Amino acid sequence: MEKCIEKYSKQTDYTYEIRIFVPDKPAPEEGFPIIYLLDGGWYFDLAKSVVRMQSRNKLKTNVHEAIVVGIGHSEETVRTRRFLDFTAHAEQYIFPERTNGKHMSNMPYGGAEQFERFLTTELKPWIEGQFAVNEKEQSLFGHSLAGYYALWTYFHRTETFQHYMAISPSVWWNDFELMKEQRTAVGNPTLIIAVGERESFMVEEARAFFEQLRDPRATFYVVPNENHASVVPTVMSRAFRTCFNQ
Repeated sequence: MEKCIEKYSKQTDYTYEIRIFVPDKPAPEEGFPIIYLLDGGWYFDLAKSVVRMQSRNKLKTNVHEAIVVGIGHSEETVRTRRFLDFTAHAEQYIFPERTNGKHMSNMPYGGAEQFERFLTTELKPWIEGQFAVNEKEQSLFGHSLAGYYALWTYFHRTETFQHYMAISPSVWWNDFELMKEQRTAVGNPTLIIAVGERESFMVEEARAFFEQLRDPRATFYVVPNENHASVVPTVMSRAFRTCFNQ
């Protein structure tokens, strides 16, 4: 089953496009695992196909039947809303010289707390009221700035998900603020960090972030021959397999 709804959030005062895929078979007793996909307008169809096709032979692929929830912004507002929803509040924002100030032109930042409350108090309860969800097998997938948000949630709201997938995460955000926090995730979540081999500075920044973590449940993968635009289709299947394998 597949459906698309518009869901207004009181927490963010914004209406999101929510796309949902549910396997066309009876749910297991504990419910289906669930994957929440940020930038759902871009990646939902890919994630749905990975789950639907590879779960047909899960003994070999280790991708199980799962619910996929894509959380998307409208095409008109996606650029500004990503910077608002996926970044944490700060008294000031410091940007690398390589950005040439392009992120500073009247862009709103710092709405991660409100977006997290949308997920935990509005979207997730609604999803769990509609479908058979395994509340102990919930994953979050984010790429680029959404990858930064996945890491922020991993540190600050660890209990929200059991598995975090941060692909090409923007760890440079606000002068590497997450690396400076030196936080340790509470509980025992899985964290997957992946980056394309051709993503220049992002490779070493992601590697440095991973090495600083010293977390035995975290894994790091450099995807051969991929760049920032091409890495997601290449790595998504591997990321899903890693989560299900836990």
